[in-house]
Amino acid sequence: MEKILTENWTLKNSHTLKVYESTGGYKSLEKLFKMKPDEVTEEVKKSGLRGRGGAGFPAGMKWSFIPKDNSKPHYLCINADESEPGTFKDRYIMELNPHQMIEGSIACAYAIGAKTIYCYIRGEFVFPYERVEKAVEEAYAAGYLGKNIKGSGVEINFYMHRGAGAYICGEETALLESLEGKRGYPRIKPPFPAIMGLFGCPTVINNVETLAAVPYIINKGADAYRKYGTEKSPGTKLFSVSGHVKKPGNYEIPLGYPLKKLIYEDCGGMRNGKALKAVIPGGSSVPVLTAKEAEEVNMDYESLAAKGSMLGSGGVIVMDESTCMVKSLLNLSHFYAHESCGQCSPCREGTGWSRKILERFHEGQGTLKDLDTLLEIADNMMGKTVCVLSDALAMPIQSHINKFRHEFEEHVKLGGCPLEK
Repeated sequence: MEKILTENWTLKNSHTLKVYESTGGYKSLEKLFKMKPDEVTEEVKKSGLRGRGGAGFPAGMKWSFIPKDNSKPHYLCINADESEPGTFKDRYIMELNPHQMIEGSIACAYAIGAKTIYCYIRGEFVFPYERVEKAVEEAYAAGYLGKNIKGSGVEINFYMHRGAGAYICGEETALLESLEGKRGYPRIKPPFPAIMGLFGCPTVINNVETLAAVPYIINKGADAYRKYGTEKSPGTKLFSVSGHVKKPGNYEIPLGYPLKKLIYEDCGGMRNGKALKAVIPGGSSVPVLTAKEAEEVNMDYESLAAKGSMLGSGGVIVMDESTCMVKSLLNLSHFYAHESCGQCSPCREGTGWSRKILERFHEGQGTLKDLDTLLEIADNMMGKTVCVLSDALAMPIQSHINKFRHEFEEHVKLGGCPLEK
C-alpha cells in the first residue's frame, strides 16, 4: 500500500523543509493555484475524505458550507488539541512531518477563501508546538506562506495558538471560544461555524490528520485516493494502538482493514501470550467491543457502527484477560468527570455521580441496584447536552455494563475485584 500520511516518517530530519521538498513537498501548490477554489473543494468532496477528528464528517462538504460572499473574513482553524485518551496520531504528524499539515491547510484556506489559519494546539504538546512553529518559519521564508505565495497573488498567514490543557477545547466550538479569549464552553448549534465561527465569521475547523491527507488528493486526484479504503470510507487512516499488544504504535492502514489482522499481524499479537478480552476501537469515548466482536469487525465507519461502536479518532485500546472491566470504566469516568466543563447539568452531575458509584463498586461496596442506576444516569446524559462529552462517558457505561455485566456482579458477590484478590 502506498503510504499517504507516513511515507516520510522514517527519513532523517523528516520535519525539515529541505527533506520535505526533496520528497515532493509543496508540489501541490503549483496545481492548486491553477484551480478555482470551488474546484479544489469539489476534488476533496469527490475523494470522500472524512474528518479524522472523530465525527467522520465529509471534509469537502464541510468546506462547501462556507458562504461565497466575502462580506466577512473567512478563517481556517486546525484542531491540534489531541486529548482523546488512547489517541496519539496528530502529535506524530506534527513532530515528524509538520509541513504536510501546513501544505494541506494552505489548500483548504485557498478553497474557502481564508487569508488566516489558526492552529490550536494542545498546551502539553511542547515538542510538537516547537516543530510546527519552526516549520511555519521555514514556510514563510520559502514563500509558501505570507503575501503573494509563489507569485500566485494569494495571501495566507499562519498563527499558532497554545491551549491550556482542557479536553473540552477539542470540541470545535469550545476551541473557537478559547481562541477568542473566553472560557472554553461549547456553543449551541445552529448557527454552525461555517456561518458564524471565529469572531462571528465563516470558519472551517479541521483535524490535523484530515489536512495532512489533502496534498495527496490535490497532487494525484480523488480517484487515486479512493483506490484505498471502502466505497463509503475511502482512503487510509492512522490508528494509534496501545495496551496489551507486543508492538504498540501508529499504523497507517486502508479503511476497511480487519481489526484482527491489525492486532495479531501488524502489532505482533497479544503481549505475554494472554488472550484478548476487549478492544476500544476509536478512542476512549466509543463503546467497547468484546474479543469476539473485535475479531470479526473491519476498521471503517460503517462496519464499526454495525457492531454498535464507532471509528472515532482511531485510538485502539487493546485489553487482555487480566483487565478488570470495572476498573477500565472507573478510569474513564475519572477522566470525563474531571474534564467536564460544567456548562450542562446532565454532564456536570452525571459524570461525577457515575465516578462515585464506580469507585464504590471497585472497593467492593457496590450493589446490583447501582448497575441500574448507572444505566439510568447514562440514559439521562445521552444526547441531552450542548456537546457530546456526556455521551463520551454514557456510551462506555452502557457498553461496559451490557457486555461485561457478569464482572460487575462478581464485584458485588465477592466484595471487591476478583482479579486483585
